[in-house]
Amino acid sequence: MGGTDPAGPVLDRDEVDRALARLGAEHEAIETSLLALQDHAGRRLLEGAELTGVTEERWAATEASITLLWTYFDAYTGALRTAREIRARRRWSSREDLVELTELLRGESVTVAGAAVATVNVAAPHGGAGRLSESFSLAALVDRMNELYATSLDMVVAADAVWSALPARIDLLAAELQRTRRLAHSIGVRPGEHPAGDDLERITRTLTRLREQVVSDPLAFWVPAQGSSAPGGGRPDTTVYDREARALEEVRREIDAVLGVRQDAEQRLIKLRDLLSRADRTLAEARTARGEVLAKIAATEVPVVSGPPTALQEQLATAAEYRRQAQWHRLSPLLESLEQKAEDELLRARESLTAVTAPLAIRAELRGRLDAYKAKVARHG
Repeated sequence: MGGTDPAGPVLDRDEVDRALARLGAEHEAIETSLLALQDHAGRRLLEGAELTGVTEERWAATEASITLLWTYFDAYTGALRTAREIRARRRWSSREDLVELTELLRGESVTVAGAAVATVNVAAPHGGAGRLSESFSLAALVDRMNELYATSLDMVVAADAVWSALPARIDLLAAELQRTRRLAHSIGVRPGEHPAGDDLERITRTLTRLREQVVSDPLAFWVPAQGSSAPGGGRPDTTVYDREARALEEVRREIDAVLGVRQDAEQRLIKLRDLLSRADRTLAEARTARGEVLAKIAATEVPVVSGPPTALQEQLATAAEYRRQAQWHRLSPLLESLEQKAEDELLRARESLTAVTAPLAIRAELRGRLDAYKAKVARHG
């Protein structure tokens, strides 16, 4: 959509013919743009959608703008038709014809009746609101159409861009969410029983609400490009979507960890039993060594050796029960805790054995020295 030349002196025949040719090409370009806007997928969606919020407000203004665009275009078409008819009266236009054509082509000769009614919800940059009619030059009329067309197309393209991007992505994420929910349910991760189950419920509610908002108010999820005047300059706002996608990914990783527990739970339980058994044997050895120290070395303080921790054995039995009942979401954190505690218990048992056998080691060292001294004395008589 272009513009015409500013006002000037009376046009000659060649200038009139060139102006009419230019206006004809301009008319064709404007008509093509308006028909494309009329047939735009985004406009058709907006026309049939139940809109809310900022989109509802802007679409009401945009509909009025589009209606006014066609009104202006009809007036422009009529003025061009009149100019062509005047030019076609005679092969060599008279001066009166040229004056009339100059006024028509460059003066404020186009009157649009009732434009104020159509612009109730449209910003009128040329002060047209409140009038029963508006008068334009063809150049001013084209400028006005360009302004209305740009704002209308911007709104339509922005809404269409959001609708083209976000609902499909939300649907894909929702499908992945449903698969994750089924998998989580199969391993006992349910709302109220596991934090991941609660997270899945929250993500489900958020995505459902997000999709409803995107469908009814797409412009609430549009970020205009800074410094861009091109229609549709900007991008869909995916902040909420991206946050929920990351949350779902975290839940998936947690569920994968639980699935890993299901696969190697038996081996981990066997290892735990072995660790606790070794700790028990070490403590038993320490108790035996303590008795020997007390029997052989008088007046020696020997640390007391505690018995095996029954709490760990009870937790191990609970873990085995979780495995039998396929409660993997409960087994996973319990196994991690037990593995650390079992390692700590084995270390404690070894430290106890070292502590109670220290006097025997010192006694053995002293006895070895005494035997060495005796042998030395014997050698020297």
